[in-house]
Amino acid sequence: MQKSSVSSLLAVLAAVGLTACHQSQPPPAMPPPKVTTALPQTATITNWDEYPGHLEAVESVEVRPRVSGYIDSIHFQDGAEVKTGDLLFVIDPRPFQAELDRASAERQVAETRLELAKNDLDRAETLRGTRAISVEELDSRNKSFREAQAALTAAKAAEAVAQLNLDYTRVTAPIAGRIGRRLVTVGNLVQGGGMVPGTLLATLVSLDPVYCYFDADEAAFLRYRKNGETTEAAGSKPAALECELALVGETGFPHRGRVDFFDNTVNPQTGTIRMRGVFANADRVLVPGMFATARVPAGPPVKGLLVPAVAIGSDQGNKFVLTVNDAGIVEPKPIQVGRQQGAMRLVTAGLTGKEAVIVNGLMMARPGGKVQVVNEATPPAAGSAATAAQ
Repeated sequence: MQKSSVSSLLAVLAAVGLTACHQSQPPPAMPPPKVTTALPQTATITNWDEYPGHLEAVESVEVRPRVSGYIDSIHFQDGAEVKTGDLLFVIDPRPFQAELDRASAERQVAETRLELAKNDLDRAETLRGTRAISVEELDSRNKSFREAQAALTAAKAAEAVAQLNLDYTRVTAPIAGRIGRRLVTVGNLVQGGGMVPGTLLATLVSLDPVYCYFDADEAAFLRYRKNGETTEAAGSKPAALECELALVGETGFPHRGRVDFFDNTVNPQTGTIRMRGVFANADRVLVPGMFATARVPAGPPVKGLLVPAVAIGSDQGNKFVLTVNDAGIVEPKPIQVGRQQGAMRLVTAGLTGKEAVIVNGLMMARPGGKVQVVNEATPPAAGSAATAAQ
């Protein structure tokens, strides 16, 4: 029994010693982390200032009648495009036609009376030569003639007013554009314009071009003006300040226009100045009242290096990227950055353009450590990250 216990104890000690020997061996070395890299991309870019804006029509008209009456007919479809002079509404013309007929009759009476007064005056002047008529009678007939002339002038004016009112029963489009919905229907009584605005019949807005209004800060305004003065000093006429526009949900800025107006004062409460861009709208995509994002070039196009924005790190406000040298060692590079260009970021200093910048695997890469570059990431195309000079 004792020999058996001793043998078991020796076997346990031998197993423990073998395990300790195995545990004293160092663990196998971990393989270097895998990363992907990309070379900085050289591109000609334009830095843009973006602003929220809203669209307005160049011309906007509230269609109101100039005479009172009942709507006789309507000659457009709601939301249709109309041209200048197109017939929109007809107000019952019969009362105005009757007034015109009465004014025409009064004009004819005035013409007859003038003709009669002219004949009397001619006879009186003939009799005056033979002293068969008194001076008082001649003077009376002369005054009657002049009174008949004035009466004819008044009758013609009344006839012209009656004709004008009859013409106003046909309400036509004063501008070309898109008309809104009809606000009155056939048979309704509408009031003509006078001291009080007449009944609103519909609204009409122009479609092409379209304005976009937005507010820029003082610093941006001074920069835009300085760029124009620099161009003028170079001996050429200042080019119109270009701008671009994007609607809600649109990718990129597909609509191109120009800034044609700066307001004459800066808002002292906000420190901003109102600007206006004008955009062509042949496809009718831009609708007055829409909200949009407008952007204006902050300066002339420049050449620069672009790296993916995800590759840029920050250390207490200092920017850096991790690069891989020929030996596969990670080297940090302090850089200075410019504006964001889509998925890319402009690097203004710190890179030469030949460095392999780590794009993926940044969490595993350590400065001075070795990494394995598995493949090079393909950066976004220059057109998606920066806008080439126009």
